[in-house]
Formats: sequence, C-alpha cells, structure tokens
Amino acid sequence: MSRIVYVNGNFVPESEAKVSIFDRGFLFADGVYEVTPVVKGKLVDYDALVVRLDRSLGELKMSWPCTKTELRQMHEELIKQNKLDEGIIYMQVTRGVADRMFNFPKDIKSTLVAFPQVMKLVDNPNAKTGVKVVTTPDLRWARRDIKTVMLLPPCLGKEEAYQKGAAEAWMVEDGKVTEGTSSNAYIVKDNKIITRPISNSILNGCTRRALFRMAKEHQVEIEERLFTPEEAYAADEAFLTSASQFVMPITEIDGKRIGGGQVGPVVRKMRELFLEEAQKG
Repeated sequence: MSRIVYVNGNFVPESEAKVSIFDRGFLFADGVYEVTPVVKGKLVDYDALVVRLDRSLGELKMSWPCTKTELRQMHEELIKQNKLDEGIIYMQVTRGVADRMFNFPKDIKSTLVAFPQVMKLVDNPNAKTGVKVVTTPDLRWARRDIKTVMLLPPCLGKEEAYQKGAAEAWMVEDGKVTEGTSSNAYIVKDNKIITRPISNSILNGCTRRALFRMAKEHQVEIEERLFTPEEAYAADEAFLTSASQFVMPITEIDGKRIGGGQVGPVVRKMRELFLEEAQKG
C-alpha cells in the first residue's frame, strides 16, 4: 500500500509527490529537517522539535512555510491517513524554487514536504544487545548546530560504519568525539554520564534534552565535557540518543568491548525512563 505524503499543502500518494528540480534543497542543500517519533499514534517530543526548527530556520534566514498550528495539524493528519502506530514523521523545509543563484532569492515561498516511516522504536531488538560503533574523522562544516539537509559527510561516516559491521560512526575532531552521524554520543564512568557540551560543533538533540531533564529528575549525574575515543574505550558504558533510536546502548567501539560487551545499568535505566514517558501518550 502506497504511503500518503505531504507536499506544499497537499496530501498525495507517494507516487504522485513531486518537487521542482529548481528547488534550492536539491541544488544547494538549502534546507532544514526534523524527525518526530510516533508511539501509539502520538507525537513524541514534538514541541521541542518545533523550537529547534524555528531556530534552524532563523539561523538560515529562512521563512516558515506555514503556521505552527498548521504544521502540527499536518503531522497529525499524516499519522491518521497512514494509520501510523509506531515510527517517525520526516519533515523538510527548503528555501523554495528559484533560478540557480548563490545569493538568497527574494519573495519566494518555502517548500515543505513530509512523510511517515514505520519503525520499531519501543521494542527495538538492538536495545537488548547494544550496537557497535566505529570512529571516523569529522568532515562537516562549522555550523552543525543547525539541522540542515547537508548530510553528505554523515552519510560517508554511516556507510563506513556499515562496511565495518557497525551501526553508527562517532565523528572525531582534534582528537575528541563530537557526535554520531545521526545521534548524540555519551559515555558512562563511575555512574556519571559524560557528553560533549552544546556548541556550534554538535546538534542539540531533542532526545538529548529529554535525557538531561530525566537524569536531573532521577538524580543521575551528567558532566558536559569533551572526551576522547580512548576514554570511550575505557568507559563503563556508552550509548547514543536520537529521535529514531531513543536511548540506544553501545557495547563495542572500534572493535573494543565496552563494559564487557553487556548493556549497563545506567543506559538501561535511561532508556526505560524515556520509553515510559513516550508511551504515556
């Protein structure tokens, strides 16, 4: 059965969805995106995603494609029309359609597209065994805090990880881990979560923000600082967070077992807390 997707105000079968070849998202990666988890037919962390979308659009001097009310209605209608119980809604906003020019064109309408994907978020089997990660050089630009669609370096990193039998790559710059290709990165030492502080070097993940809030509520200490791959190899636990994986344990980095290759108590607790909240509806 064909999915129903959204393109500039219209809900259409995916086979009928079209965007101009002159769209600046296609020509320049001049666009931003968000991914909203869906659990039991309900949006998860949606308000935080809208705040980040607003910031990304503002940083790129890009106009909103619709009102915030219309945006939420669009998400809910996609869930309804596709009978989506669990998965994600991917949404992308580009500057719009114009002749190819490097400077920003004036008075054009933003392009907005969105579509659902069915995924196992709650009962993801990887959460029981943990995943493998490899490290790779961070080749991205200097404004990683903006959630742009310019994802070729992360795609190269992810492909390298898959070729090496891993699920994710942690990118490394100046000898320190920045983040995963599509996730935020954490290690645990002596029951303390360690993760890189927010800056232009990483994306402020919405799942990351939720994790910080839950950790505070449940007296789990978090230290924001840079860490090296070598520190990660010696960590008691490691994990990642993202909209599509929530809190995911890591049991191997660059072929080195973390925590004896077992899922540790801190990451297990944080995942349980996140799932409990996500399933409340």
